[in-house]
Amino acid sequence: MGKELINIFDTTLRDGEQVPGCKLETEKKVEIAVRLDELGVDIIEAGFPISSPGDYKSVREISQVIKNSSVCGLSRAVKKDIEVAANALKKAKKPRIHTGIGTSDSHIKYKFKSNRETIANRAVDAVKYARKFVEDIEFYAEDAGRTDNDFLASICEKVIDAGATVLNIPDTTGYCLPNQYAKKIEYLVNNVPNIDKAIISCHCHNDLGLATANSIQGIISGARQIECTINGIGERAGNTSLEEVVMVMRQHNELGFDTKINSKLLYNTSKMVSEIMGMPVQPNKAIVGSNAFSHSSGIHQDGVIKNRETYEIIDPNDVGVNESSIVLTARSGRAAIAYKAKKIGFVLSKIELDKVYEFFLKFADINKEVKDTDLPTLIKQALK
Repeated sequence: MGKELINIFDTTLRDGEQVPGCKLETEKKVEIAVRLDELGVDIIEAGFPISSPGDYKSVREISQVIKNSSVCGLSRAVKKDIEVAANALKKAKKPRIHTGIGTSDSHIKYKFKSNRETIANRAVDAVKYARKFVEDIEFYAEDAGRTDNDFLASICEKVIDAGATVLNIPDTTGYCLPNQYAKKIEYLVNNVPNIDKAIISCHCHNDLGLATANSIQGIISGARQIECTINGIGERAGNTSLEEVVMVMRQHNELGFDTKINSKLLYNTSKMVSEIMGMPVQPNKAIVGSNAFSHSSGIHQDGVIKNRETYEIIDPNDVGVNESSIVLTARSGRAAIAYKAKKIGFVLSKIELDKVYEFFLKFADINKEVKDTDLPTLIKQALK
């Protein structure tokens, strides 16, 4: 039995670009969008067209070049927003308008100075208006993570009746625990009568480091779309990381889910986005960090040399990394020295290895890391 495909909605160019200092020119946005299309992303959120002339231009240009992915433009529940988004998306093969409004009591009271009934009516009116321009409408219930479940279910039912095809249930502040977010999705599945007419989408933020966990719990509970960004970039602590959710599904076959993502492009795509946006990837970042497949502890190195799967659950090649990295430090053992020496043409006997290792430890204590270029000289000096 085949796995069920989960839609990947990439918002690197919209939510990801909201990071201070990450504003991109249209040319660079198009470059990233083309790569996302090649990567196999189902929906590319290209921008927020009414927010600036630059964003409008970017959404318009991206719409013209994307061949496979749907192209999405964000709007508020405001007619002018929706009109501008629709105009920017005119040339898209598969256009989507993403419109919505805050639904938590906090947003309703303090942000809109309104009431639940008025907010629900605005949501319905926005979806109905968007349907005049495109058939694919995604509705976002901002701050759904802190929205009363009964009201959230009610508003979801109404916007589906109005024509919404996707329901975005954002944990806008990254507050929810995985079990809490899962229960919210389950509640909607069980309490929205027309839920079969729409796809539930997870849009999780990483303020407590739970975005990936929450998104995975969301699909287990009935959601069929995950909204994410390359390298997890985004507002504050970031969004759900695309590469993480994709590889969680690939590694855990028991979940029964997969995506259309070509995982062999993940590492290069990560580097590309990092360089273009000027946002370095932390070395210990899961999947694409420079240390993700690096081993410096002697015990770990010995295990990986004997059998990679001893300490690696992912084959580096599956995400576009050539091979695991054995990093020589003072914590490295003899097995790592022998392995590295053999790779550069030195087959050491046990006695020779002991001599080299003793010399190596003194050098490593001073230099922290022994580079491959240091090793030939070090071996020759040790064996004089």
